[in-house]
Amino acid sequence: MDGETVTVPGIVTAKRQFGSVRGFWVQDPQPDDDPRTSEALFVYNGNETPDVTAGDEVSLTGEVSEYRPRGQDSAYQSSTQLIDAEWTVASSGNELPEAVALDPDAVPEALAPEEGNLDEFELRPDKYALDFWEAHEGERVSVADAPLVSRSTDYNELYVTTKPGQNRTPRGGVFYGGYDEPNTGLLKIESLLPFSEHPFPTADVGDTLTGTTAGPLEYDQYGGYTMQATELGEVESGGLERETTRTQKPSELSVATYNVENLSAVDEQAKFDDLAEGVVKHLRSPDVVTLEEIQDNNGADGNGDGVVAADKTLDRFVEAIEAAGGPAYEYRQIDPQDRTDGGQPGGNIRVGFLFDPERVSFVDREGGDATTAVEVEKTRRGTAKLSASPGRIDPQHEAWDDSRKPLAGEFEFRGRTVFVVANHFASKGGDEPTHGRFQPPTRSSEEQRHKQAEVLRGFVDELQDVQPNANVVVAGDLNDYQFSDTLAKLTDGGALTSLIDTLPASEQYSYVYEGNSQVLDHMLVSDSLRRVDYDVVRINSEFAEQASDHDPQIVRFKPSAGHALDFWDWFWWPFDR
Repeated sequence: MDGETVTVPGIVTAKRQFGSVRGFWVQDPQPDDDPRTSEALFVYNGNETPDVTAGDEVSLTGEVSEYRPRGQDSAYQSSTQLIDAEWTVASSGNELPEAVALDPDAVPEALAPEEGNLDEFELRPDKYALDFWEAHEGERVSVADAPLVSRSTDYNELYVTTKPGQNRTPRGGVFYGGYDEPNTGLLKIESLLPFSEHPFPTADVGDTLTGTTAGPLEYDQYGGYTMQATELGEVESGGLERETTRTQKPSELSVATYNVENLSAVDEQAKFDDLAEGVVKHLRSPDVVTLEEIQDNNGADGNGDGVVAADKTLDRFVEAIEAAGGPAYEYRQIDPQDRTDGGQPGGNIRVGFLFDPERVSFVDREGGDATTAVEVEKTRRGTAKLSASPGRIDPQHEAWDDSRKPLAGEFEFRGRTVFVVANHFASKGGDEPTHGRFQPPTRSSEEQRHKQAEVLRGFVDELQDVQPNANVVVAGDLNDYQFSDTLAKLTDGGALTSLIDTLPASEQYSYVYEGNSQVLDHMLVSDSLRRVDYDVVRINSEFAEQASDHDPQIVRFKPSAGHALDFWDWFWWPFDR
């Protein structure tokens, strides 16, 4: 009926009276017996607030429109609505139609048919979650005492699960464990209540949205099916606390990775202080930290001005760490060419290293710059060394177009060489949504990450060809899951071990997106490392107040010297058993 003019009756259940997408929802109080058809519609009224009130009985005449975000060819679901509508109010104060209760058994376990365009399938709301949501589009739905599985976002959103037993983490979230393991109980909640009268709640993962929360259901390109709440429960704290890792032993080298979310010298001091507290208090001042999303000295404010240096950004960070009681870190990094590494326009994000010179030495070797590729060389002893330290890995390869280039650094710890590679792979931008009409969604962005993984793996292979027992740590934001082909290319054949895989499945996450606790950040190590102890330190992703949207990770280990036991092992063994 798209494009046809129709007249329909209904009860007004809610209205949106702010923004540029104003309107109201109407629902038939006498539903039909077809479970595939929704009994409600959204009436679009542009940027004008409609003169109706919940409980009004109306008669509407308007044009049917099937609205699809970003155009009819996009991968998003569509929403049925009336446009250019006129209406008359027959009566007011009517009882609202009963909301569909989203209890644990309401939404099917399966997300969608295995393959195809959902527009071409007959709806099966009894079998598929996306069909269930579509069949109730516009209708009033409700949840009661719902577990919150995401922080309250910066866009005034909450995510709950209607399936409390589905893929829960020990801290109250829901983990994403595979492309074929979607969390079908996820539901986003926004509020139609004026914030001046009912401020949007602040919440952490593990909290509970107590009482009843109800409102009409709509599709949103950001997060999928969403309840627009006209009745919002209260948040009850679950008491979630930030984690603190243990201190490294004297003979252990500790290496951490931390995405500091577009840190630049123009940020407020509070951001530097919060990040510094994470490094000092929660990570226990690691010996080495690989950093992602370090911006240039004027950040995104200076788009196209030619500024690429990040010394002021890093100086402020190390000063904040020292002020927080941490070590006097030094840093190493390489400035990129202007506007070539992606991220916020003008920000010139890059990766880099912090290190504690009292605990570990950085082997400085000249020759590294934005475009020169670091090479693996052999020493007279037959061990590996870098031609430049720090040095970028094949920076002119097409795999790194408009993306961050990996940075390799050579460190010495108690006479042993350790190679650390800091990474930030291409983002997932351009992928089709998991809640979209095309199933399974196309993940077009992973093609570039696959190429990046192949280049990085080639570098690791070169190191291990020269020195099979080389101590190698590959760390950073790889922007892909532990079960992805990107990670498989790095770990194939045992060249590297993905440490996130050593955790229980329910603890494999470092980032929360659209209610899913998932993995983007990784630490991978060569098998030459001994007594490896790994930890994801949960201080950000699950909390409303956060210094970054990523949780840092840390690994502690003893570097190999090439044989089972040497002098330093004998010397330190009594002290750090």
